[in-house]
Amino acid sequence: MNQFASHDGELLVGGERLSVLAARVGQTPFYAYDRALLRARVGELRTALPPTVKLHYAMKANPMPAVVGFMAGLVDGIDVASAGELKVALDAGTNPAEISFAGPGKRDAELRQAVAARVLINLESFREVVALEAISSELGLPARVAVRVNPDFELKGSGMKMGGGPKQFGLDVEQIPDLLANIGRAGLAFEGFHLYAGSQNLRPESICEAQQKSYELALRLAQDAPSPVKFLNLGGGFGIPYFPGEQRLDLTPVGDNLAQLAQRAQTELPQASIVIELGRYLVGEAGVYVARVLDRKVSRGQVYLVVDGGLHQHLAASGNFGQVVRKNYPVAIGSRMNARDVETATVVGPLCTPLDLLADRMTLPVAQVGDLVVVYQSGAYGASASPHGFLGHPACVEVLV
Repeated sequence: MNQFASHDGELLVGGERLSVLAARVGQTPFYAYDRALLRARVGELRTALPPTVKLHYAMKANPMPAVVGFMAGLVDGIDVASAGELKVALDAGTNPAEISFAGPGKRDAELRQAVAARVLINLESFREVVALEAISSELGLPARVAVRVNPDFELKGSGMKMGGGPKQFGLDVEQIPDLLANIGRAGLAFEGFHLYAGSQNLRPESICEAQQKSYELALRLAQDAPSPVKFLNLGGGFGIPYFPGEQRLDLTPVGDNLAQLAQRAQTELPQASIVIELGRYLVGEAGVYVARVLDRKVSRGQVYLVVDGGLHQHLAASGNFGQVVRKNYPVAIGSRMNARDVETATVVGPLCTPLDLLADRMTLPVAQVGDLVVVYQSGAYGASASPHGFLGHPACVEVLV
């Protein structure tokens, strides 16, 4: 799982020794994201996917402005989920024509901002059509829209299901013909469809099946569209390995499947660009969370390493961000990468709750006060997905190196 090298017993992040990077940052805890790993991941995808398929970064995975700015230069577009994210994407220099805005509860003010910015809005309700008709008239700009579809199937084996069954996302496929008629009557600029069945999937056969079903569904829905499809977002769902026994996603069958769909689209949807929307897969493995050991304690034979970071800064690693049964993220003692002496230790944070747990009874090098604990797979849904204000501890820092 670990994508990072080490040298003389120290982890290297962005080519820098961890202790030197910590000195440069000036404090612990901190998140660090490695530019070289981000660039390499996009390169792997470009090699595996057909050149006609566009690659979008779903910035909710990591909205740090420096990361978004860097990714904007590598991918074809950015997907945002709020006006706040829209501002970051625009500030990063992303072409507005390649920004899409999704979310089940867009406020009228956000819709107005999106229309004024000329970005593509993924419609998720009949209400949004009414609001956008008024906003388009007010601004003299026809809103660019795509329809987010809640399909009648799920992404099998996904960590989080975003479609199929009752969902707050998009509109049920049965409602789409009526919505398309409303779009036509409202004079909005229809461009296509957005289908996102699920996320965090490591099974290429499941991803391929969902893409095929999504394409077929879009082809069927296009018959009722007020204008030709220009945009077809088939979602993402590409997962990364977090836990022992998980295998890395094989991109080859996914790329082959997309090549077949892209070839079909040349005749069946000749004006459409196929888009793949990825967040976690692009940035997750390129980031680490680093905290310093404050104390070493033994309680009834169990070693506890108390660090200066915790669930308030990395909720996902604590197991409190969607895990049903808690599992440890990969963890290392970044200042003792070559150590031979190991022990079973539990890494906890400074918060007054037993939920503040970063590693539960893991085999780790014997660590002492001052050592640096590293949580891998921390480039996605880390800092921005955590309750920083909980118990009033100091904020962490994020750096791109």
